[in-house]
Amino acid sequence: MEISFEWKHITLAANRAFTETYGFNGSQGLTHLEGLLIRPVDRPSRTLLIFMHPASTLQLLPLPRAMAQAGHHVLCAGSRYQRNDTALIMENVLLDLGAFIRAAKEDWGYDKIVLGGWSGGGSLTMLYQSQAEHPSITETPAGDPVDVAGADLIPADAVLSLAAHISRAHLLGEWLDPSVRNELDPDDRDPALDLYHPGYDTRDAPYGAEFLTRFRAAQAARMERITNRVLEQLDSLRRQAGKEMERPFLTHRTLADPRFLDPTIEPNGRKPGWCFLGDPETVNSGPAGLGRFATLRSWLSQWSPAHSRANSAVTAPLVSVPFLAIECGADDGVPQSHTGRIFAAIGSTDRSMSVIDDANHYFVNQPAQLAEATRTVGNWLAARNLG
Repeated sequence: MEISFEWKHITLAANRAFTETYGFNGSQGLTHLEGLLIRPVDRPSRTLLIFMHPASTLQLLPLPRAMAQAGHHVLCAGSRYQRNDTALIMENVLLDLGAFIRAAKEDWGYDKIVLGGWSGGGSLTMLYQSQAEHPSITETPAGDPVDVAGADLIPADAVLSLAAHISRAHLLGEWLDPSVRNELDPDDRDPALDLYHPGYDTRDAPYGAEFLTRFRAAQAARMERITNRVLEQLDSLRRQAGKEMERPFLTHRTLADPRFLDPTIEPNGRKPGWCFLGDPETVNSGPAGLGRFATLRSWLSQWSPAHSRANSAVTAPLVSVPFLAIECGADDGVPQSHTGRIFAAIGSTDRSMSVIDDANHYFVNQPAQLAEATRTVGNWLAARNLG
């Protein structure tokens, strides 16, 4: 089926106390949002599937394009923080997603909206839908005003949770390297907690229960230390009452999850010694790790488990619309347990869950698994007159 690609542009008032992202976007009193509408040529639809990730763009992923080739209208929407989550405030992203939904309904002629939460977009869409149904947020976790409650967010008609984890914050908490003793020196590590000690290989696994308990406790302790430092620095800046309002910082070593080396922990079809970003040891210290670069406010909004609101375990019970969860059976990014936990928490009485056997996180070189996922979503939508 022939498909077309149409650039979409939305402009919002910036409403920022200071410039948080580099360049034209947000620094001139305006926030610019960009999206790509992918749809079959000469096949109208009153339903729009909106895929949004807080920090990424999704038009290059296989599934959105496959859904369009199957006859659906798909919008891959970018937030104001697309491709750079350093300063990302999740509450602002809710407003961005709300602007796309309003434009789709009021300007582009769509009657029904289905939110597609892929990976990190899962907790975003769940938070959005929970706030659209039960608005309550008036400030960010850092205490800055953000009127989500008064934004009149339009609820979606259905929600898809696709290879999605519970939250970026909880994922980072499960990946953070607990061996780091000095946040300013990544080479100062506790050898007893270092998964990537000199000479290691995946044959070190399986890990014992006592080690895993100690490892997880040390991860939580490091997360708490970082978050406490963030809170202290924010408080210090405010007490100084000067013009310095924000501060960026670096977090070393953020991909040390024993699950990537030991496939017996929450087993699925993933291969040991690998993750969706490559070799886990390389990713642990590389520039693309979760939470690597952050501002103080962004840390609280998207990376601190104690503060981030984008937590599907909390928001799912507030979602009442039809819900479909898809787990990739060989997911090499999202932990195996997360999809089931989200599904168990969802408030909707119309809920379904499917597992795509052997599928990796992105369906890379997996046309059969991609086709199965496309059919699964398409059939589910058609059964609810959302096709």
